[in-house]
Amino acid sequence: MDDYLHDLYWAQEYARLNRDIMMRTFKGVITEFFPHATFDHDVNCHHNYVSQERYDDVDLIVTRKGAIFAGSGTLGLIPGSMATGSYVVRGLGNATGLCSASHGAGRRMSRRAARRTFTVDDLAAQTAGVESRKDEGVLDEIPGAYKDIDAVIHDQTTGPSPLVEVVARLRTLLCVKG
Repeated sequence: MDDYLHDLYWAQEYARLNRDIMMRTFKGVITEFFPHATFDHDVNCHHNYVSQERYDDVDLIVTRKGAIFAGSGTLGLIPGSMATGSYVVRGLGNATGLCSASHGAGRRMSRRAARRTFTVDDLAAQTAGVESRKDEGVLDEIPGAYKDIDAVIHDQTTGPSPLVEVVARLRTLLCVKG
């Protein structure tokens, strides 16, 4: 197990460094074209990873599959589908939920079911106004195959034990898939 975790953490660190490089590159391009642009807070949010954490005096290996860390004050991203927007959230540190929140809207149907149910014309209609591929190769990513992101966010921000608070709602302008 120690060898497995060592290699896993190495891979996760490699991925983090890649995200850092992409963020620096993105900021460089933006400031090249908009020299007065400023950046307040980076959001470095990953999902589908493993972390060693402690809850109720118990050391755990937490696997966040389809989930993000939502520790107190931690910024995160919860995407919708190709066309439904995304949310920037701030974690509330809910230990009952292992300081986690969903990584996204989540699928309501499998990729195969989406390909059987929808057509390329449906994809074009559901992604109207969003610059994206609209072909058979991304049909399984059609917005109709996903849960309602607003309902998913509502469920994580309300009730007796919320996981996150909404910082901003983002509108989809461009979606790169495939």
